[in-house]
Amino acid sequence: MSILDADLIDRHAYQDSVIHRLDPRAKLLATMFFIISVVSFPKYAVGELFPFFLFPMTMAIFGFVPAKLLFRQLALASPFIILVGLFNPFLDRTPVHLNSFTINAGWLSFMSILLRGALCVASAVILIATTSFPRLVDAMRFFKIPSAFAVQLMLLYRYLFVLLGEAQKINHAFLLRSGNSRPTIAIAGSALSSLLIRTINRGEAIWNAMQARGFEGDILTSQQMKWKAKDSLFLCAVLILSVLFRLFPLNQLLASLVRT
Repeated sequence: MSILDADLIDRHAYQDSVIHRLDPRAKLLATMFFIISVVSFPKYAVGELFPFFLFPMTMAIFGFVPAKLLFRQLALASPFIILVGLFNPFLDRTPVHLNSFTINAGWLSFMSILLRGALCVASAVILIATTSFPRLVDAMRFFKIPSAFAVQLMLLYRYLFVLLGEAQKINHAFLLRSGNSRPTIAIAGSALSSLLIRTINRGEAIWNAMQARGFEGDILTSQQMKWKAKDSLFLCAVLILSVLFRLFPLNQLLASLVRT
């Protein structure tokens, strides 16, 4: 993720929309249940997964999440998703008959992995893009995750921008000095060591500033979470649709209607 994307996601999380105004606990629960429903399908499920795209599409539209931003994050995650199922078509050669043609079962499992990965990544990105990270951590705290883990998440999130900022400065300096030439191994090693030293120094400065402001091991936020009727409606709608799509695959129902 580039610093521009990280900054864009962070700034977009503080925008105002129907999705942004939902309680972070409702969005977190809905996203978790959605992901569990998606990954619970059998390994050869393909058509059954398409109705689940309704959730990220609706969230992105009403949350005003830029399509380019969402597709960029999917593109970044796609190599890892592809790597998970890359060898399935070669390892699972069981023939599967689909109407008038035959296909290896490995291709079905590979396509299923791609769809599941896209659904999970899209829902996670939309959750982060429509919920500020402090409020998301507050929702996790409500569900009793360890306080030390919550603090580590907050610090990791903040230090991520420090790291990306320093990396961008080093990259700009290299481009100004070398033009379009590629960095050698020696230059890359020197840049990485410089990045490490810079981030450590910035981290120490931030830590000293936190100590001077009375940090005692816990990060407090001023915003209070209030559960409203719309949060219950949103969560119930996601739960009901996820269960219906999981137990009654829409593609099979449509196929049975066409046959009759």
